[in-house]
Amino acid sequence: MRLTDEVIFEVVDGAIAVVTIDRPAQRNAINAGVIEGLRQAWLRLEADDALRVGILTASGDKAFCAGMDLKAAAAMGLAVPPRDMFPVLQDVVQISKPTIAAVNGVALAGGWLFAQMCDLCIAAEHASFGITEAKVGRGMPWAAPLIRMLPQRIMMEVLLTARPISAQRALALGYVNDVVPLADLRERALDMARGIAANAPLTVKAARELVYLSAEMGRSAALRAAHHLFESVYLSEDAQEGPRAFAEKRSPVWQGR
Repeated sequence: MRLTDEVIFEVVDGAIAVVTIDRPAQRNAINAGVIEGLRQAWLRLEADDALRVGILTASGDKAFCAGMDLKAAAAMGLAVPPRDMFPVLQDVVQISKPTIAAVNGVALAGGWLFAQMCDLCIAAEHASFGITEAKVGRGMPWAAPLIRMLPQRIMMEVLLTARPISAQRALALGYVNDVVPLADLRERALDMARGIAANAPLTVKAARELVYLSAEMGRSAALRAAHHLFESVYLSEDAQEGPRAFAEKRSPVWQGR
């Protein structure tokens, strides 16, 4: 279904939401329709208990997202953008389910942000990633979390030179989980999503939270928080169902409780 003219929301296998930015002629640049469509998509993903994983991708073979539509930005005379201007996951929009960016081409400026905000990232072989704000005199305060995702000198290079890096280099740096031919991109993302969706949802939710809290805490504090985080998982019905299903040689039936 179309949430706006620019964003498509599709449910696959009853458990995976595929969100597609659909402005290929404009290199999937961000406009008001993209912003509103993504906002609606993330709210739908979080609200539907049947949905376990979200995939963010885009139409065409050239661009995942080329960033803000600069013609629209020039017409607006935009100064300091409000923090909630874009529906940035874990900042403006809080969701508890894993997300995967399936990057089908260039991911520049806001496009880098859209890939960065997802929990996992798979890229087509020809894709590239760049934070190009220095070329147009804009800012990138949203890039602050990158210090936990890239080495300091690489982050400095990306921000100061505004030169894109290839998907292969992003993979070597650990920013991307996998690089595949474009023809295989959707299926590779769906395969990863299916693997996540098949797992115990309470464990997946807590494990995802564990990664983020560990990035923000020291070792001892993170360990204490992690023990507390997983206590409700251990006490859940699913924690009994998993070993029982293994013993009975069948697939577990997760209840999410």
